[in-house]
Amino acid sequence: MTVVSRFIARFMLLPIVMIAMGIVVKGYSDIGDGFSAGVLVSLAFILQALAFGPAEFDTLPIARFASIGAFVGSFLALSVAFGPALFGEPILQHWPRAGEKVVHFGTLEFFTPLIFDLGVFLIVVGFCVGSLGAIGREVARRERQEQRAGQASMEELP
Repeated sequence: MTVVSRFIARFMLLPIVMIAMGIVVKGYSDIGDGFSAGVLVSLAFILQALAFGPAEFDTLPIARFASIGAFVGSFLALSVAFGPALFGEPILQHWPRAGEKVVHFGTLEFFTPLIFDLGVFLIVVGFCVGSLGAIGREVARRERQEQRAGQASMEELP
């Protein structure tokens, strides 16, 4: 890739992540949208992988810890979904309930739908970035094997 495409990829990473965080928190309506935000962040890191190649993409911390993020996201989403059943409530019952006071930090409301959306966000990003990292590592491994095979055949020539 060219220097310009690498600059654009690096320049667009932070704004895309910031927009995605806003979508997680408030979504398109009010509760949040973890899936759409996860897709946005995944696309930002796919752009990084295309611009810089699999070797440099694999050095990013998010590429190395993506699978852990997917497991943490699964735990969060499943805990929020099935946690109320431990207290005799229906599955996916959110706390605080409608009409009850919600804890605020500025305009941000802390309640279980936000935790669920964060879990979905981590699942989507973890799966997409982790899969991309695995594909990149496999491509790099095959390229190394081909280089070794080429070097070995060059050494055998008289």
